[in-house]
Order: sequence, then structure tokens, then C-alpha cells
Amino acid sequence: MTQFLLLQVRNEDDPMKPQERRCFCHALPCDAAELQHWDLIQGSPPQSKLDEVDIVLLGGSGDYSVAEGGPWLDRALAVMRTLVDQGKPTFASCWGFQAMARALGGTVVTDLPRAELGSVEVRLTEAGRQDPVFGGLPDSFPTAMGHQDRVVDLPAGVTRLAESDRVDNQAFRITGKPIYCTQFHPELQRDDLVDRLIAYPQYVEKIAGVTIDEFLDQCRETPDCNRILQRFVEFVDRGER
Repeated sequence: MTQFLLLQVRNEDDPMKPQERRCFCHALPCDAAELQHWDLIQGSPPQSKLDEVDIVLLGGSGDYSVAEGGPWLDRALAVMRTLVDQGKPTFASCWGFQAMARALGGTVVTDLPRAELGSVEVRLTEAGRQDPVFGGLPDSFPTAMGHQDRVVDLPAGVTRLAESDRVDNQAFRITGKPIYCTQFHPELQRDDLVDRLIAYPQYVEKIAGVTIDEFLDQCRETPDCNRILQRFVEFVDRGER
């Protein structure tokens, strides 16, 4: 039975904190007992915690920015570097994607004109089409998205897997290691995305410039995107690099 550890960056009273756990359980899929969680804002997980799980997950953040930083961010980025140094199977989405890029020397900036929210189409790169996880997907597919920070420069030693019209860096793999990162949310189905948008309506007004009701009509199902986490677990189980 595969054991997972979800590293979260959310305030304790954020209703999306338990929702994020449920979404990952549904997408993997796994039971709640197989998904442990740890709050990176409060501190770093001990090595013993990393050792007792098979796969580490990193999710999004409603209130915290990789670009803006914070007193706890350097400590959190050190955890990312530990995961890479140890070759720990890891999947990072949204905030986790940006944090992993910055931890390894990439550049993350706040860029509201290139912010993406809702259902966003991404395209595989040539490397993505050849990748063992992404290669079984269509060349382009809709994803659940929500970000105003973006990765401008990828770090060295990674392979870029996907892009969108606004943002070149939508997914990467650390070359030769079982570590994948996506700007989008493979763990969110349409209803999950709607819950997020309702929880953070200020982002809809700020990024899309329309009311929440108008925006929700544009949100789509994302079945191909939702296959990615299961494909990643299968990839890890096969022991590929």
C-alpha cells in the first residue's frame, strides 16, 4: 500500500486545507489513511517522516506567494532541495511547482497580466510527448489553473514538458529523478475548482474581471489532466528514472 505525504502551505482556518487533502485522495486514488499531511508554514518535516512515505506531494496556496516570500519560505525551499538530493518520488502542483523551481535556482515573479484562472488549455512540448508520464496524454488538453506568480526561468537540470498561450513553463520533470511539477492542478476536477474559486472570489475579480457567477460558466471538465497523478504513481511503482 503506497503511503503519501502532502506538504501544505495553507492557513489553519482555510477551508481549502482539508479540501486539498480530499482532492489528492480522490485523484491518486487512495484512502485518507494513506495520505499524511504536514504544514510547511509551521516547520519542516523530520527526515523520519520523509522516510516512512513512498511519495511526497506539494499543493497550492491561497494566501502565500513564492515570489513575495516570507519568514518561513527559505526553510520550505530547503525541504524541496532535500527531496531532490534524495531522489524522493515527488509531485508538486501550483505553489509547489513554483517553489521547486525557485529552490533549484529558477526565477519566479508575480505577473498579473499573464495570470491564469479557471480552465486553461496546455500543450505538450516534444519532450512531454516522449515522457513516460505525460506521453500518454493528448498533445493539448484543458487543466484546472489558478496563479498570478509564474516561473520565468526554469532551473538547470530539468526537462520542460508543457506550455500554454500565456505561460511557457507549465510543467517540468527533474531529469533522471522521479520528480514532476505542474503549474496546473491535476488533483482538481471541475467541481473542486469551482469550490476553490468560490472560496477565493477576489482572485476571479482581480484576474478575470468578471463576477464569480459569470466565470463559473466557463469552467470545464479536465479528464486528461486528472489522469496525470495516477500515471505518476504507476511510473514510480515501475521504478523508472
